[in-house]
Amino acid sequence: MKIRRLAVPALILALSLSSSTVARAYDRDQLTLLQKSVAEWNAMRTQHPELAIDLSKANLEDANLNGANLSKANLSKADLSGASLNQANLEGANLGMAYLKKTNMKAANASHAWLAGANMNGAFLKDASLKAANLAGANLRWAKMSGADLEQANLKDAVLFEADFEGANLKGTQLTKARLLENAVLKDATVSGNTVLPSGESASKGWAMMHDCRFAKEAPAAPPQFVPPVVASPVIIPENMPAGSVQPAPVPAMLDVREVEEWNAMRQKNPDAKIEMSEEKLGNAKLTGVDLRKASLSKSDFERANLDKANLAGANLAGVNFQKADMKEANLKGANLEGANLDRAYMKNANLSDANLKGAMLFGAMLYGANLDGAILTNASLFDANLEKASLKGADLTGATLTGVNLTDALISSATITPSGKKATRGWATINNAVFVDK
Repeated sequence: MKIRRLAVPALILALSLSSSTVARAYDRDQLTLLQKSVAEWNAMRTQHPELAIDLSKANLEDANLNGANLSKANLSKADLSGASLNQANLEGANLGMAYLKKTNMKAANASHAWLAGANMNGAFLKDASLKAANLAGANLRWAKMSGADLEQANLKDAVLFEADFEGANLKGTQLTKARLLENAVLKDATVSGNTVLPSGESASKGWAMMHDCRFAKEAPAAPPQFVPPVVASPVIIPENMPAGSVQPAPVPAMLDVREVEEWNAMRQKNPDAKIEMSEEKLGNAKLTGVDLRKASLSKSDFERANLDKANLAGANLAGVNFQKADMKEANLKGANLEGANLDRAYMKNANLSDANLKGAMLFGAMLYGANLDGAILTNASLFDANLEKASLKGADLTGATLTGVNLTDALISSATITPSGKKATRGWATINNAVFVDK
């Protein structure tokens, strides 16, 4: 399919103007074209190779992008779960923290791509090229990478449980501190003396034999350096610019929240900065002690993330997924957790006072010793939750499900509202093994 020549300048103008604000969201016009037709998208990229592609945080779930030219595109934090990217060109693309769960990427070219922190659980990467790609901290559970080229790729801290590397090229691959490599399939994979094992040691012929791998001799070589991608400013086509218009200012690179020390230093210097980070994909992220107070994180994903001692006071966490997240001693005072999924979240001694947990899912949540004074728990599901020694003074439990809940030694006051909508009494507390206090 050919793209009409008159259609492209109009598109470029729209792309240029719409990219002039911030780089925290995708370019709508680019996304529309990509979703409309891969053929037209590739034609546009051929005619305008200088155009900066911003598809960060775009929703491309289940999209058919086979053969799409996405080289050097900014796809950071994009949702590509279930998408088809077979034979797509992702060379040098920024896919940092992208959601690639069960994505089809057969024979895709992702060499030199930035995939740090990406969730690639169950992704199909047979015969794909990931040469010199950065997959540090990526979740590769059950990923199928048979025959893939991972030469000189960086898999530091990556999760490799049941990952399939059968016949893959792992020469020079950096596996430092990679997790669960012993549970991965390594049959006929090729390693070399430049391959760095999780222990930090170099692979040897003996190690290869023990793991059913092939060992290739090659000259010692220094591992490649991985430099974080810089978000490019939009490219302006002069003939498409309206008279008197001003070229957009360069877009600043975003600070990665997973770099907790740097992030917290930024927050300390800019305490009043408005943090808008909705629909983030931070499953399994290590965010111990992170400062996200008053941040807007609605509809984000923190499944299995480590948020121990994190500061989320006053944050907007409506609809956020915290399933099985570690949140020990986290500060959630006054946070909006309406409709949040806290299924089996570990929140021992967390501060949830005055938090809005209306309609929240707290199935099997560990809330031992948690402070829920004044919290709104109307219509919340607390089935099998552990609230032992928690404080529920003044909490509103109207319509909440308390089946199987453990309230042993929990503090209940006369200001606490029970599921029936009535104020708690000493008798109600006694029946539930709780402690009744006057205030």
